Amino acid sequence: MDLLDAHLIPAVDGVAFGLLLFVVAAGLSLAFGTAGVLNLSHGTLYAIGAYTGAELSDGTWGGLALGLAAGTAAACVAGAGLSAATAPLARRGHLAQALLTFGLALIGGDLLIQLFGADELPVRVPEALDSSVMLLGHRYPAYRLCFIVMAVLLAAFGTWVLTRTRMGAAVRAAADDPQMLAATGRNPRAVHTGVLAAAGALAGAAGVLGAPIIGPGPGTSENVLMLSLVVVVLGGLRSLWATFFAAVAVGEVQTLGVSLVPDLAPYLLFAAMAAVLVLRSRFAEPATAHGPEGPAPDPVARLRGHLAGRLRRRPRGTPGTAEAAEASGTAEAPGTAGASGADRAAGTAGTDRAGAAPRGYGNRVPKWIGRLPGGPAWRQAAPLLVLLVVLISLPALLDAYSISLAGSALALGLLAVSVTILTGYAGLPTLGQTAPFAVGAYATANLADAGWTVGPVQIVLSALAAAVFSAVVGPAVIRARGTTVLMITLAIGELTGAVVNQLKSVTGGADGLVGFPATRALWGGEGMLEESELYNYALVVAVVAVSVTLLVLRSPAGKLLTGTRGAEARMRASGHPVGRYLLVAHICAGALAGVGGSLMVTVQQYLSPADVGFEIAAFALLAVVIGGTTSVIGALLGAGLIVATRDWVAGSWPGHGPLLLGVLFVATVYVLPRGLAGLRGGNDGGNGRSSGAPVPEDRPPSAPAPNPAGKVSP
Repeated sequence: MDLLDAHLIPAVDGVAFGLLLFVVAAGLSLAFGTAGVLNLSHGTLYAIGAYTGAELSDGTWGGLALGLAAGTAAACVAGAGLSAATAPLARRGHLAQALLTFGLALIGGDLLIQLFGADELPVRVPEALDSSVMLLGHRYPAYRLCFIVMAVLLAAFGTWVLTRTRMGAAVRAAADDPQMLAATGRNPRAVHTGVLAAAGALAGAAGVLGAPIIGPGPGTSENVLMLSLVVVVLGGLRSLWATFFAAVAVGEVQTLGVSLVPDLAPYLLFAAMAAVLVLRSRFAEPATAHGPEGPAPDPVARLRGHLAGRLRRRPRGTPGTAEAAEASGTAEAPGTAGASGADRAAGTAGTDRAGAAPRGYGNRVPKWIGRLPGGPAWRQAAPLLVLLVVLISLPALLDAYSISLAGSALALGLLAVSVTILTGYAGLPTLGQTAPFAVGAYATANLADAGWTVGPVQIVLSALAAAVFSAVVGPAVIRARGTTVLMITLAIGELTGAVVNQLKSVTGGADGLVGFPATRALWGGEGMLEESELYNYALVVAVVAVSVTLLVLRSPAGKLLTGTRGAEARMRASGHPVGRYLLVAHICAGALAGVGGSLMVTVQQYLSPADVGFEIAAFALLAVVIGGTTSVIGALLGAGLIVATRDWVAGSWPGHGPLLLGVLFVATVYVLPRGLAGLRGGNDGGNGRSSGAPVPEDRPPSAPAPNPAGKVSP
């Protein structure tokens, strides 16, 4: 009884906090489960209501009512605007929606700070609620008890609307069968807009009513969004009552859990989120898609022989080869019957098109033809060579600060290339690649602090540590697809962030690490302190890492990985252990991210949790989208553009870095649906595949590849 008495107030606080999260998460669940929009700006809608309510609060009932009406209306309008903003992306999957809404969140957060200031606003409630009542012998705030009652009533009302009214039936029909809804005379587009407006209204109302509990201030929207995502994942998308109980559980972990097990509380939420997602992905997929995979009879050798046979029958550089088939999304599974008649015709007929064999050569094209300037090999290598020349010349053109930014861009570029491997090649869109990035970064910082300052040693050990980490978490990632992968990797990234903040003896906690010895480029050398030295070191490491990556992606192993993305069902049917291929890709991408983390520490000479947080993960994914999801060069260019926008351009407009980055997010999603490399209208100069090929979204592993006609979706 003493233990129960001691933790009574935290337990009731957990209920109040959980119900606040329920009101927010109900809107997020409505937007995602019904309207199909993965809204990463939902926390900003909450902040709109919270700031509006706090600004209008004056300690009277009229002020509370006015703030509730104004905050709800403002967020409702923002939700309707979000519907219009996401409408052009309806056929592009949740990845584009996530990037767009994250950009809108950055823009909205900056505008709110400009309007209301950067300090947390005080919230005044009516005097009758600004008091305490007796609860089982303890005094407890009356406002929180009132909020608990209102949230329960809201849950009951929402369930009644969705299950017992025509409006609710239309909403459910819009999610399940919009064609049937249109046949009844209702406009699915109008229902879609109404759902997002209602979701925004819920978030705004929660912001106004929750402002006395979670006051409006910097970081509020991100915190609310992350916790709401956990609630939605735990509760699912089909039942408001399931969301209700999941929200209460999250609230109890956040309050009572901190009181009972403070050391474990930071990990419990995202660990539970990851576990639920993994279990759902395991049991939701057909058994043939994730059953035990028997050994295949040396598939790499078989694919190598298959490709060699096709190359012997076709001239080098001729359209219609395996690379062209992959670019169209119809890469053939190794070991199947072979190319189609159209492919064979395209591979053998002499044409005058760029990159094709001269007429009359047939299948006997000399190898040196492809190596001539202007030939296919030169066209593919030209962008890499131009980029390399530009990077080498930067120290002679830029000042010390800009050179330092260029070194940071190279580190972020390697992280973006690792995301390209997973998102563009393996079809696993990720928001958690900062986890192995952090492992590599902290490994290098601790190695330097222990006296291991030789650069190659730091790079190898950091890559190894990140690879081991990726091997451990890989099985939880590779079974899922689409949005589920985004959520699982997000949970892994947030769990890693919690470890970084808690493990102070290794990471320095929130203060980070600084003051460790400088890295030496080679054995016997001096520590690198000048910006030009650090940049040249980073450039050499990046060139080696990218070169190895390109060689692997263009090898038979890269073709196998491409097959798992474009024709997974056929790969499995032909006996290939697709799960093993994806796991190897996940490990290799993790090692590359670890190299990027090591470079970041070497260039910056300090490390903080913000350098490996969720925002950096979103930036890396944006860099991939900017460049084209299968373009290695594009990922590097995208990373450079992000660093330049965040640290260089924003320097001339202090305090508006998030706004500029948000505009970059939004512009990229709308203007560059296939990335920078897609503007070339051909293959990526670095990897020989069509840049900007769409990433499969939300398809089970056994589902056929999209675009069976062989066309790349816009």
